Amino acid sequence: MKKLGLLLVSLCALAPFALATDSTRPQDVFDGMKQSFRPDRANGVNARFLFELSGPTGGRWWIEVKDDKCQFGRGLVPHPSVTFVASDKDWVALSNGDLPGVWAVVTGRLKIRGDHRLARKLDEMFP
Repeated sequence: MKKLGLLLVSLCALAPFALATDSTRPQDVFDGMKQSFRPDRANGVNARFLFELSGPTGGRWWIEVKDDKCQFGRGLVPHPSVTFVASDKDWVALSNGDLPGVWAVVTGRLKIRGDHRLARKLDEMFP
């Protein structure tokens, strides 16, 4: 239970990502994340993030961070360090700040598999 409590506290900061305007589709979120990447906050990070989003505008996206560089793509990425599972609408709401991360996890609208430390780091690298 202690691990879950730490995760929930850390998820308070998960999203919103720095976007110029509110996103309406997951692709908008990932496009905004590309622009907001902070390489200085990714030093020493070597991780693959997979996003599995259900719904009409859902799909799979991935981000790979190696030190101060990142790549984005669609589809599967081998051996993800962290996998986020949500609906397309919930992911957009999280990213726009309309759905608190803690509430999304507690209600099962966001599932996080893998290294929770890296999941928290995502917010730092993409403020």
